[in-house]
Order: sequence, then C-alpha cells, then structure tokens
Amino acid sequence: MDESHSPLLIEVDPSDNLNDLLASRVRSTPDRVLVERHVDGQWLPMTAREYDAAIVAAARGLVAKGVQPGDRVGIMSRTRYEWSLLDWATWAVGAVPVPLYETSSAEQVAWILTDADVSLLVVETAAHAAVVAEVRDQAPTLREVMIIDDGAVDELVAAGTGVDEAEVARRRGLAARDDLSTIIYTSGTTGRPKGVELTHGNFAALTVNAVEKLNVVVAKPGSRTMLFMPLAHVFARFVHVLTVPAGATLGHWPDPKTLVEGIGTFRPTFILSVPRVFEKVYNSAEQKAAAGGKGAIFQRAAKTSIVYSRALDTPRGPSPWLRLQHKVADVLVLSKLRKVLGGQVEWAISGGAPLGERLGHFYRGVGLKVLEGYGLTETTAPATVNLPERTKIGTVGPALPGTSLRLAADGEIEIKGIQVFRGYHGNAEATAEALDDGWLRTGDLGSIDEDGFLRITGRKKEIIVTAGGKNVAPSVLEDRLRGHPLVSQVVVVGDQRPFIGALITLDPEGVPGWLSAHGKPAMSIEEAAKDPDVLASLDKAVERTNKAVSRAESIRRYRILDRDLTIADGYLTPKLSVRRSAVLQDFAADVDALYAEGER
Repeated sequence: MDESHSPLLIEVDPSDNLNDLLASRVRSTPDRVLVERHVDGQWLPMTAREYDAAIVAAARGLVAKGVQPGDRVGIMSRTRYEWSLLDWATWAVGAVPVPLYETSSAEQVAWILTDADVSLLVVETAAHAAVVAEVRDQAPTLREVMIIDDGAVDELVAAGTGVDEAEVARRRGLAARDDLSTIIYTSGTTGRPKGVELTHGNFAALTVNAVEKLNVVVAKPGSRTMLFMPLAHVFARFVHVLTVPAGATLGHWPDPKTLVEGIGTFRPTFILSVPRVFEKVYNSAEQKAAAGGKGAIFQRAAKTSIVYSRALDTPRGPSPWLRLQHKVADVLVLSKLRKVLGGQVEWAISGGAPLGERLGHFYRGVGLKVLEGYGLTETTAPATVNLPERTKIGTVGPALPGTSLRLAADGEIEIKGIQVFRGYHGNAEATAEALDDGWLRTGDLGSIDEDGFLRITGRKKEIIVTAGGKNVAPSVLEDRLRGHPLVSQVVVVGDQRPFIGALITLDPEGVPGWLSAHGKPAMSIEEAAKDPDVLASLDKAVERTNKAVSRAESIRRYRILDRDLTIADGYLTPKLSVRRSAVLQDFAADVDALYAEGER
C-alpha cells in the first residue's frame, strides 16, 4: 500500500479559534481542576474558572503593555506553569506567541526576534535576559523584556488593573480558524531555523479529533498528564492545548534531572516523551537492580514482560504458564517500576524517534502501554499514532482523523490534512519546496502496511551510500545501539567509504551505574573508554545491533569519542536530535582514524 486516509471525525467552525476551546471547557466544567501548580513541594489545584481568570488578568496586562492583535510575543523559558499561562494570555489578546528554547544561543535568539518581529519578550531568568541583552541592538521591534523569576506575571497583572475585561473578550473573538496562532522555529539539524506558521485551526481541529480518537487515553475521568518536555517544542505544545478539550488536568515539571520525583508526586495517568527517556528509565532500573544483587531477577522479569507482551499479539494470547510467570515478575519487579512512575500511569505517547520493539513490548508487559506516533513541527506534532484498540509495536500507527498519507516514488512520506502548516514565515521558496498541492514532503522514508500502519525506515537526507554503492539508513543502527546503558549518542558514518562505522559517546549518567552493577571500581569516562570489559560489552551491543541489517549495512568498526554530544556544544538540537553535519565536521579526524584502522 502506498496511500492511506483517515476521515475527519469533528469539524471545527471556521469562525472558531483556540480561545473557543478554553471557553467551552470553562462553560462545561468550571469547577473541575484544569491545572495543578507545583509550589513549595505541593501540587496546588486550579479549576478551569480560576485558570481562566488568571489568563484574563495576564492578558489585561499585555494590553496595558501595548501588545496589539497580531503582535508577536516571545516566550523563552523552561516548561512551567507560567509558560502555559502566557501562551493562553497571548492568544486572549489576539496576538501570536513565538517560543524560544531556553537553551538558545545569542545568535539564535537574534534571528528569531528579528525574523518574527517580536515586540514583547518574556524570559524565565536573569541569565536568559543577559543572552537577549547581547543582541538587543539587532532586534529593532523588541520594546520590552520581562523576567518570570523577577515577577513578570505579577507585573502584568498589576499593569492590567485599569484595562476593561471587555477589551480582552473582544480580542478573544478576533482570530478565525485559518488565522496565524503561532510561529514555531524548527530546532533544525542543519542551517538556520525556519519559522513554521501554524493556524488556530491546525491546533483546534487536530486536538479535538485526537481527543475523540484517543478518548480512553486522554479524556477518561481523572485523566492527568505532566509536561516535562520543552514547551518550545511542538509535541509538548500540542498536548498543552489538548488537555483543554480533553477535560484533563495538566502539571508542569521544569527539571528533567528530577523527573522521577515529579512523576512520583503528580501521579499522571498518561505521559508523553521521547524514546531516550524510556531508555534511561529502563537502564536505571536495570542498574539499580544489579547494584542490589538482583540483576538476574530483573533480567528474568524483563524477558518475561517482553515475551508476555508479544504473546498478547498472537491469536491465542499468553498461555496459563506465561500468565503465572508474568504475575510473579510483576510482584518482584514490574510493580515497583510502575510505582516509580507514579502508580497510576497507564498510557504513554512516544515520538521524535523510534522506540524499538524490545522496549515497546517491555513497557506494555509492565502495564504502561506506549503508543508510538509520528509527526513534525510542520504537522502540529502528530500525523499518525498507534491506537489503544489498534496497536502494532514497531510502527508509528495509522493516520489520525482528517489526515492522508502517501509514499512518493522514492519512498518519501508525504502528509496532507488538518494539521499541515500554512508555510514558513517569510520564506516562500522553502514553502514551495515543502508543499506540493497541500501535500507536505516530510523528508522521511517509510512504508505503509495493508492496515494503513506507517513504519519509518530512515531519513531521506541522511541515507549513506557506501563506496560499494550500498544505501544504508543510519537511524536503524543508531536507535538500536543507543539503547545500551553505556551509550549516550551514536553517529553512523560511511558515506563514500568502504564500510559502515560508528562514532559512539559514553553516557556520563549511565557509566557509573554500569560499572557498579558489574562489580567494577569507579573510573572516569576516559578510563571507561579503554576498559576491556566496557569494550567487550559494546562489542556485544554492536553485534546485536547488526542482526537488524544485512552484512553490507552492518557496523564493522566503532570509535569512542572523548566527550558526549550536548545541546550546549551545538551537536544536539533541543529535542535531542544529532546535528550530523556539525559532528562530522568537528570529528572528521576521528572518522578518518576509524577507516585508517581498517575493517574487522
């Protein structure tokens, strides 16, 4: 099959905008909790009515600050309550929110401020303000910078006391479905970020249809989710909007390093994340068990979980003996992992990269059903997702309602539907390259099975062609090898080379636990990179990874880099995608050394 379509379930009124979604929630369940704020170690509830009042108060402040309908308001902060509040307040005054990653460099900030003509910018910290100050003279439209940690929201509320609420009510109705709602700049693995223009209809139509299709996941009574991914990224932004029509409760957690604490206290029923987080949770649990002398028990439980999940996909299902084994594994290991995740999380939505069948089955066996999905900034996040009643682990699911998929002659995935963006801001040439009669050229390669389920097979621009003419998709190898607890990042190389190789970085968080679990003394990353046992474990990991591909596509040699790849160094995007061109440029000597060593 090379084309698939999913019909629209709910039509959005052409005169509606995102403010109408919130108004509907406030009218229907004014006293139901919409947001919980984490303050001094406690989660404090806010009803829909209270949240709306806070939004209006901040919106009145934006009016007082001179923000006009259509103006661009920048938000540069970690994921926190104020981010969501300011987003809705900006929409409430008919303006356009423009997210900036809190990790953005001064050069990136300058580009976004000038390209989007940002007039008011709200940043989280004084450090962020200092970055902006470096390039303030390059942003002629920027009138004011406010700092959340210095009371920006209180300042807005105070400034807006003299503004009539009727003015906010008037502005809330100005935008229509096809009007601009936000400009999100792609983090981009190459080149200057492009501003993706998404409409009110993109978000509104997609979220109400997603709620209808994923109702049991996001909208059953008591549904709650905690955002910890950057709200500057479209994935988190989509869910932050989706919780409103879903009737769910939303929490925020700014620090990924203390994520377990946040999840444990907020106790979400569904979460969204990227595969790297699920990999780290698994590796951490495995290492903790090994350090406590229970490594073998964990391994048996993990294997049972995977086998049990695979059996769920067979006509007969798990045998009575397997069900008994699974119950034992649950008592000894799996239930403890659920407790770490808050005790009531049942669903997870994963995107950004392939999770892999092993982890997908493991988590389903644990009791956490991971629904893998696929989308881009240009598709307002999801275009496809596995469904509670129709899941194929290893795929990214069928098209969401109102979405069509097709494959070009070379296998490139193309998407058309309610969520496809209207174009790149001020860049007609790039827009024309991306859109063909409404069909978005994604740049990703895939296949569609007889049931309409999409499988991602690679990235068009990243296909490696070896000296022998073999086409190799590096993501298949990279995603599998990155699942090893010692590994942080993998960059597969081999373009116009005699064989496929890999650059590997060790995980500074994973190495200590692995060493301890294997009865080895503590050592530096540099020492670990030369340790025989570490190298033997990596050799086995590469060997397992190579089983997924042919001999011509397999990794013949690898080289451990002397440092990890980070966002700060410019080697990773904020969503943790590798900037391949930057790595290949700066580590060219390592690539050359890899091939100087010869094939093995």
